[in-house]
Amino acid sequence: MTRISQRTVYTLRREFKNKMKKLPVSYYDSHSNGDIMSRMINDMDNISGTLNQTLIQLITSLLQFVGTIYFMLTISWQLALVAFITVPLAMITVRIVAPLSQKFFAEQQKNLGLLNDQIEENYAGHTVIKTFNHEASAEKEFAKRNDNFYKSAWKAQFVSTLIYPTMRFINNLDYLAMAVIGGLKVISGTVNLGDVQAMLQYTNQFAQPITNISNMLNTIQATVASAERIFEVLDEKEMTDGIPVSEKVSDESSKNAVSKLGAIDKTDFINFDQVAFSYNENQSLMTDVNFSVEVGQMIAIVGPTGAGKTTMINLLERFYDVTSGKILLEGKDIREIDREQLRGRMAMVLQETWLFSGTIMDNLQYGRLEATQEEVIQAAKMAHADEFITTLPQGYQTLLNEAASNISQGQRQLLTIARAFLANPEILILDEATSSVDTRTERLIQSAMNRLLKGRTSFVVAHRLSTIRDANQILVMENGKWKYCGNGEP
Repeated sequence: MTRISQRTVYTLRREFKNKMKKLPVSYYDSHSNGDIMSRMINDMDNISGTLNQTLIQLITSLLQFVGTIYFMLTISWQLALVAFITVPLAMITVRIVAPLSQKFFAEQQKNLGLLNDQIEENYAGHTVIKTFNHEASAEKEFAKRNDNFYKSAWKAQFVSTLIYPTMRFINNLDYLAMAVIGGLKVISGTVNLGDVQAMLQYTNQFAQPITNISNMLNTIQATVASAERIFEVLDEKEMTDGIPVSEKVSDESSKNAVSKLGAIDKTDFINFDQVAFSYNENQSLMTDVNFSVEVGQMIAIVGPTGAGKTTMINLLERFYDVTSGKILLEGKDIREIDREQLRGRMAMVLQETWLFSGTIMDNLQYGRLEATQEEVIQAAKMAHADEFITTLPQGYQTLLNEAASNISQGQRQLLTIARAFLANPEILILDEATSSVDTRTERLIQSAMNRLLKGRTSFVVAHRLSTIRDANQILVMENGKWKYCGNGEP
């Protein structure tokens, strides 16, 4: 049974992990890390514990229940019916209490996810919390979520434990009814005293599995709530490749289609054609964006915060699909291109550097797993990362801790850029790539860019024009609309 339970949870965890990579970015935007981790760990543990401990007891109780019924019927079916009268009462009790306790258990697991999220957030930002002396407010927020978890857990446990004393009371009524009716039958001579005595013992045995099962409902209801949270994720809509049928046009109409910019120039590498995007129907984030990019050009996207710069990059990477219009890559709608193939032609340097626990060599090879050490070192030299790596005691075998906090922010930025260079993409996307490094490091990065971006199509998202002075085109965004597109300042 242990093997079965562990295998079941193993398979469920694997399916959960596979599902997570198929979910759209919008799911991650609307769910906290703590909630997802709670489903993956705490809810899975609940299911594992129930299958491991409760399942055997449940099977044993059911076998005892069926066996007791058989022997009771062989002694006296009339007295057996007396024992069976309480079964509907037990079922009614379970039917009333179980849904209520399950509701509270679901709330308990939800609050546990929120509590996990609070702990993770406080740990990740402990330096900022201490810097601004917000320990008290952080502790207050933690206490609030901890209190919510306590209240929901208390309600769930209290309601679920009502089943056990209620069932014991019903069983005692059953025992009393059996004694009274059995005594009357002995007096009337229809049943002998030995049979009544045996039926009283069987009544206790008949009640025992019912009591055990009701006692297990405490764990079962928590498990059902956990299972619902897991299957809620497994039932989420996955990302799909290809254009919906309603958006496709016939070959003939596509030949005659002319955008506001005129016919698509097949020599262009990337075209944004009347692109519009919104997360929901009530709020449009981007409307009527039109521009084209030739092979090897560097496009600078500038504008105030919230103007739609990062959204444009997300659309290009197909983290989201356009609401209307088209993004064409070499004349083909990117929605007709498999996401893995599309992203295989791109590399991105994010504003927030992400490095995992491991050696510097492992982190750089993440850009291209089959790359040799020589290729990794060459990419690091081109990004000016080799200069600081070779000064470390372990060099490229230096272990980075969690969040790579044992190296500076500028050094982390250089490593992510070197990783992108190692990927050798056709399209390079830099999202605020130089906004978090010092002046000297920025100069080093800019020098590497001028050399490495030659012949490679690139998009640079930045607030400062100083970081994109070598761009072939400057795209100015404001409120989701492009206001200017050219090769100089507007």
